[in-house]
Amino acid sequence: MTNDKFRADYDEEPEKRLNPIPAERSSSGAERSQKALLANIRHDLRTPINAIIGYSEMLLEEVDDSQALFIADLSKICSAGRQLLELVNRILDPKRIEAEIIDIDSQAVEAQLRRELRDPLNTVIGYTEILLEESKELGKETFVSDLGKIAESGKRLLDSLDNIISVSKAQASKAGLSTELTNSSVFINETLADILPDGRRNDSVKDVYSGSILVVDDNDLNRDLLSRHLEHQGYTVSHAINGREALDRMTGQKFDLVLLDMMMPELNGFQVLQIMKSDTALRHIPVIVISALDEVDAVARCISLGATDYLPKPFNPMLLQARINSSLAVKRMYDMEQDHIKAIQEEQQKSERLLLNILPSSIVARLKEGEGVIADFFAEATVLFADLVGFTAFSARNSPKMVVQKLNAVFSTFDELVEKHGLEKIKTIGDGYMVAGGIPVPRRDHVKAVANLALAMRDEMLKMNKEEPNPLSVRIGIHSGSVVAGIIGTKKFAYDLWGDTVNTASRLESNGIPGNILTSEATYFTLRDNYLLRPNGPLKLKGKGEEMTYILEKAVG
Repeated sequence: MTNDKFRADYDEEPEKRLNPIPAERSSSGAERSQKALLANIRHDLRTPINAIIGYSEMLLEEVDDSQALFIADLSKICSAGRQLLELVNRILDPKRIEAEIIDIDSQAVEAQLRRELRDPLNTVIGYTEILLEESKELGKETFVSDLGKIAESGKRLLDSLDNIISVSKAQASKAGLSTELTNSSVFINETLADILPDGRRNDSVKDVYSGSILVVDDNDLNRDLLSRHLEHQGYTVSHAINGREALDRMTGQKFDLVLLDMMMPELNGFQVLQIMKSDTALRHIPVIVISALDEVDAVARCISLGATDYLPKPFNPMLLQARINSSLAVKRMYDMEQDHIKAIQEEQQKSERLLLNILPSSIVARLKEGEGVIADFFAEATVLFADLVGFTAFSARNSPKMVVQKLNAVFSTFDELVEKHGLEKIKTIGDGYMVAGGIPVPRRDHVKAVANLALAMRDEMLKMNKEEPNPLSVRIGIHSGSVVAGIIGTKKFAYDLWGDTVNTASRLESNGIPGNILTSEATYFTLRDNYLLRPNGPLKLKGKGEEMTYILEKAVG
């Protein structure tokens, strides 16, 4: 059998072609190359054997107990498949290859495989042909389909036996080894390079981040067989024919579990694992590796890269089911934990939003940092008090619901204006509304900012009154000076202000004229160059004596 003939068989599937081994990789020596070749032979032989065993087992589960002859023949096929697997595992035992790699005779291995696999393979092919004829006669389309896959796998195994290539020690040690190996052998050599350290590999993986299952395998029979088992158990199954497609699928769809083959074109299983475990969005998806590559080094490598488990092909259905259940249980626990964490975060955010509704954001930040007593002195600030004139009478004439709705509409409008002007709402007292400028974050233009707010509040009330049969008016008082501000309360927090400035602003509001804004002399001196204010004369304020007052009309500059 020539190398050209062997390559021609693989040319039927050009999508599985791989680039030749790079020069720096091709000189790794005869030992490693011969091991790669023998591992490739084991993989190529086990793949169709896996399908023979898997489909025959499924047919045995589906066949009617009354068809004793059918069951007997299927059992012979299944038994022959297991015999084939046992022979391949024994003749190509990785431990034996590891121990005898230098002296092993590839031609002797080839001859032994051809000799010992012929009889059980003939059993598979012969009984399958018989059952195919019977199934067609009985109209059992499902049986015909699966038996056809067994027959196809038997033929593929026979072709593989005919196409085994012996590579001598001299050939294996040549630098141009890639010209002596099949495309599949090159791929195995590339894959094993990820397992066997050669001094140039960095095996470290970055520590990095529902019940559907993604099956990743480039062999269509493997995908079909595995999917049939999973769908029979009630899982939702998706497929990917190589590592790159698998990553694309995981990017656009959520999966609870990935069943991953190792030896694939595009990206092999090791590379897929590395990418997944380095991606915060994919790292928590459990991965069970199911591969004919059964070297201990390969298993250890997969586990170190983050695989949840490793099963050799052909897989035991009961064992696979147990591993899947275990992996999905872990995934569900993780999902529950993430949902719990998300719920806690949402509750924290909700609590913080509620806190921000009653306290300034800078004060909330200080409380979160653990500051105990919050009390500040501000040498310069401006305080505004507003009161809805006529609201008491309005409350007496209307239902509680209408009263609350009206007050909420007015104060919500005021809240928007306060936020727009960058000021701080302190509190509401009945139908009274208190605002401060320059606290808790000092600002040099606090007097002008409060004056602009007062004018906007007055104008908004005039707009609202146009459609009201019983209009309300607003009365506003403003004073500037020093204040003390801080948090009071242990269960129901409140941010409040104290001092003469607060009292004076309150007195100005209560002594003001409905629809007007009354300011103190201290506020007037700051505003007079940019606002129109007319004197209102001195007023006797409770606890203050006479205070010169002014009515703020509008901004002029």
